[in-house]
Amino acid sequence: MEKKNCLECEDPLKGRTDKKFCSDYCRNSFNNKVNKESKNLVRNINNRLKKNYKILSELNVSGKTKVSRTKLYDKGFDFQLFTSIYQTKTGNNYFYIYNEGYLLLENDTYLLIKKEI
Repeated sequence: MEKKNCLECEDPLKGRTDKKFCSDYCRNSFNNKVNKESKNLVRNINNRLKKNYKILSELNVSGKTKVSRTKLYDKGFDFQLFTSIYQTKTGNNYFYIYNEGYLLLENDTYLLIKKEI
């Protein structure tokens, strides 16, 4: 019978024949290395979405506010990231980050709105 070694530390395995790791530590360490790239991407995007959400929340205390594009940029808002788009019957596009949204008006002014959940 062939002896198997732990995929992480290479120590010989004891116990079940389908066992791949000698301990939970080795299993977690191995999986963290394998998934590192995809986890970093998701973490970075989530952090940028949180930042956008925080900016909209701070500027839109009343639930409906007008603000300039410059003010959003100055606070570090990223217009490339949002979680959903709502298109009205008239063709206006509301961009949402979770329940905080914005609509481009005239002259680089944005209407900030909060969708009640």
